[in-house]
Amino acid sequence: MTLRRDESTAGGPESPSRRSVLAAMGALPLLAAAPPAAGASGTPAAAAAPAADVIVDPSAARQTIRGFGGMNHTVWISDLTPAQRDTAFGNGEGQLGFSVLRIPVHENRADWSREVATAKRAADHGATVIASPWNPPAHMTETFVRGNQTNARRLRHDMYGAYAQHLNDFSGFMADNGVNLYAISVQNEPDYAQDWTWWTPNEMIRFLRENAGSIGTKVIAPESFQYVKSFSDPILNDPQALANLDILGAHLYGTPPQNFPYPLFRERGAGKELWMTEVYHPNSSDSADLWPQALDVGEHIHRALVDAEFQAYVWWYIRRGYGPMREDGRISKRGACMAHFSKFVRPGYVRIDTAAIPQPNVYTSAYTGGDSKVIIVAVNKGASQVSQTFTLSNTTASSVSSWLTDAGRTLAPQGGITMSNRSFTGTLPARSVTTFVTG
Repeated sequence: MTLRRDESTAGGPESPSRRSVLAAMGALPLLAAAPPAAGASGTPAAAAAPAADVIVDPSAARQTIRGFGGMNHTVWISDLTPAQRDTAFGNGEGQLGFSVLRIPVHENRADWSREVATAKRAADHGATVIASPWNPPAHMTETFVRGNQTNARRLRHDMYGAYAQHLNDFSGFMADNGVNLYAISVQNEPDYAQDWTWWTPNEMIRFLRENAGSIGTKVIAPESFQYVKSFSDPILNDPQALANLDILGAHLYGTPPQNFPYPLFRERGAGKELWMTEVYHPNSSDSADLWPQALDVGEHIHRALVDAEFQAYVWWYIRRGYGPMREDGRISKRGACMAHFSKFVRPGYVRIDTAAIPQPNVYTSAYTGGDSKVIIVAVNKGASQVSQTFTLSNTTASSVSSWLTDAGRTLAPQGGITMSNRSFTGTLPARSVTTFVTG
């Protein structure tokens, strides 16, 4: 059947819809969920303890955060306008504060220049730019039979070296145009490639072993569409392949939270980064302003950072009816939920291990930016207003500011909060997300 990434027909061809395909696939087999590693703060909601103080100790450091952002794909939809670029990557009032831009490595070199303007402006704002290919150039591919698909596409096995050079050429082209890529992927979703290029784990391992070392920027793999561990486990278990991997990238389409933790990465991934490089959540069919559904984005980011310990969270299209920026260029409610993280938890900040679910329906995470600055993001998905006390230790913080998004307010600054003996109590309105900034 023909599937699309979203249901809109504007802007040209798009790739398949995870919302549709996951509903159709039903019980897709996934790696059995592993229990969180000792000391991990993420716990299932059913096991949440009664309301208690959230202890925030900056010395309890977890992962370094690289940033938050989204995708720009100018062949499938129109480019961001100059004003929209600033809304996405600026960090002033009415801006998202995104610090990561993902762009495609087009198979046709004639299309490369289409991605420059937005990438250059994002870089000017200090954003990290990464790139992912959907297909190699046509002359490097061949068709084969894969299950019921008779025209499945794969990279020819005698073209691995040429493909590595293709990725290098794209990186060089972007550098010549003022954009230094932070990293480049081997393949977007090699395990969900009905409409692009398939890779097996063994093919990915061979490329990483024999060819990825020649790539002049950081390398991302495998970007499984559903964080399928059976695709990334073999890489982690192969020292030669792992040596040429810099970022283990994954997508979270339909991945249940119990499958977010990755004990094998924690065991084998020393010196590597762990990024969530594409998702939309919870679907692509509803308006991004639907509330309280948009609050699901806040919980999803919380779980991606706390349960999975990802270092980056990257949305699909930046501007879309279901995305962080509406088609009119204004920030959506889903975008506001992202901005509660992206505007305040900046690249280089470190997540602090603290209570993840201090009371039912409340999700809290904390981050430090050094000195006395601590960021706390609290999502209240409950139907009632609650109070939550936060106690800071090993910090000289003495003041608190906060911003709120709920049904009627969007990233609205709130009145001052009194901190006494490095402790304060925040009011969390029903179905809301609040960011507290201490200093």
